[in-house]
Amino acid sequence: MSKIIAIANQKGGVGKTTTSVNLSASLAAMKRRILIIDMDPQGNATTGVGLDKHQEEVSLDQVLLGEADIKDLMLDAPDSSIKMLPGGPSLTIAELNLMQAEDREFRLKNALRTIKDDFDFVIIDCPPSLNMLTVNALVAADGVMIPMQCEYYALEGLSALMGTIETIRESANPDLEITGLLRTMYDPRNNLARDVGKQLSDHFGDKLYNTSIPRNIRLAEAPSHGQPVITYDKNSRGALAYLALAAEMIRKETGLMDEAG
Repeated sequence: MSKIIAIANQKGGVGKTTTSVNLSASLAAMKRRILIIDMDPQGNATTGVGLDKHQEEVSLDQVLLGEADIKDLMLDAPDSSIKMLPGGPSLTIAELNLMQAEDREFRLKNALRTIKDDFDFVIIDCPPSLNMLTVNALVAADGVMIPMQCEYYALEGLSALMGTIETIRESANPDLEITGLLRTMYDPRNNLARDVGKQLSDHFGDKLYNTSIPRNIRLAEAPSHGQPVITYDKNSRGALAYLALAAEMIRKETGLMDEAG
């Protein structure tokens, strides 16, 4: 069964794109069929897998505006089995045009119907704000993964995101669930990080992933080389953490499917 996961947080700099790229690469390494959708006009997920957002002739905006079929726009990521639906600066213009469009919240959901079952996981990298691009991602998704740093302001941002998710549930996607919360740039030696992590565990229970992503220089370097960290340095702490996250995610999804069956 295919699963569409939006990687979202209305706060920037929390590791959304890092997680989208490296979780996808780790899942692909485990023989899962993966599509990444870059919903961010910055296009960092596109460059993170080794594609040039400025030179590609295709972009997600063509799908959202009904100018092209999604099947014709998916690209192969270099040195990987990952498929990519690239994003870039043209998404900013597309978002403005969407505001006047019919069924504007459902454009991505409708497009994905034709190809969803070709993949085990569709990973959507969301922009760091609540706009029509983020709304399209949440309406299309089965679940939301929330990467966050364990700091005070992150909790404030989390509250705002939970409100957004509830609004989407009530208005357009009643089946949207929180897949899990992921601690990123996590340092267990930091007292505040541990305290916030405990608050998350107390409040969200098993929705908090056991895996946390550490601060890691190889993880930070990999995007500048256009590679996921598992390709750039497979033995680094960052690579091992994302492999652990992928394994935990598969176990959770398999368990949910077993219970449903």
